[in-house]
Amino acid sequence: MDVNGTVAEGFEPVREAFVRNFEVLGDRGAAVAVYRDGRLVVDLWAGTKDVDGTADSAPWERGTAQIVRSATKGVAAAALLLLHQRGLLDLDAPVGEYWPEFKAVGKERVLVRHVLSHRAGLPVLDRPLTPEEALDPLRGAEAVARQALVWEPGTDHGYHALTYGWLLGELVRRVTGRGVGEWIAEEISGPVGADLWVGLPAAEAGRVGRSGRVEAPGNAGGLRSRPKRSVAEAYDDPASLTRRAFAAITPFPDQNDPAYRAAALPATNGIATAEGLARFYASLVGEVGGGPRLFTSETLAAARAEESAGPDRVLVINTRFGLGYMLHGSASPFLDAGSFGHPGRGGSLGFADPESGIAFGYVTNGFSKTVTADPRAQALVRGVRAAL
Repeated sequence: MDVNGTVAEGFEPVREAFVRNFEVLGDRGAAVAVYRDGRLVVDLWAGTKDVDGTADSAPWERGTAQIVRSATKGVAAAALLLLHQRGLLDLDAPVGEYWPEFKAVGKERVLVRHVLSHRAGLPVLDRPLTPEEALDPLRGAEAVARQALVWEPGTDHGYHALTYGWLLGELVRRVTGRGVGEWIAEEISGPVGADLWVGLPAAEAGRVGRSGRVEAPGNAGGLRSRPKRSVAEAYDDPASLTRRAFAAITPFPDQNDPAYRAAALPATNGIATAEGLARFYASLVGEVGGGPRLFTSETLAAARAEESAGPDRVLVINTRFGLGYMLHGSASPFLDAGSFGHPGRGGSLGFADPESGIAFGYVTNGFSKTVTADPRAQALVRGVRAAL
């Protein structure tokens, strides 16, 4: 395996874990990047650009990007938190204050805070959207506005796998007059110099490899390689909140379709390089390369203060959420207790750990069956921990 890139002295365990991901855990094309105190200390890539690539296929290059699925949620959450930081959005205001149509069928008590912490009670759509409807920037928001609550907002939590994106995206549009992808490009990605997009520009399409399912043999470090029976049953049951939440778009779009990649779905279809994802998180907690620090200390504290914890009504495991971010825990282990970030189903991961100054990004073209704690990403996180 030819691994390209650089590793700062002391971070060799990350490179060793990255190599093992290809040799043992089924990676075919991937990249990992780590910042420490604003300095890039790990920047590695290997394999082929396309998941189904052969030996003569185009290699993964430093600028290769990939869809990161729900790791998009961490980028999108920053949009609402920055609007709050600028005094344009009140986290404790009802969503309907900004979006009057949303108040239908008893949703007057849903707060902006509930959206970010997966406590809104809206993880499903009674009538799922078709792929064509989902690509329309307005249809998802209209569907959520018509949807009745599953539970009283603020009383419980459950992962809003797809509806999170329409809730958050429409709030951004109502407050700013701009689409969420446009806002992220102009207010986050551009200022910090991060190669990440929610709505891929046509000019960047050639950088993105084809993704697909891979089977990763075994596990890493004792992580569960098979889900608990209760979890498996929830995903198999068409009537469960779990199955319905992930089926809010049915059938799910082809993630290699250019139209899907060009749409702005801030819960699921962000595209990034590993360095871009790590750079984004580094910019939340400090300056990188002369760019701005995005979060004030107050916003950072709010982002990683626990809002939801315990049994998740959708994922059927114990989860912890701050405002828009998963927090370090058994469902998605990050570096340490103060870490915050977001995994993407099947592999990708981005997070920051302010206490150590670490910001991490991992992207892959090979998606496994994991939801929140992929063995490849976790192996790399352990490599970072060993380097500190």
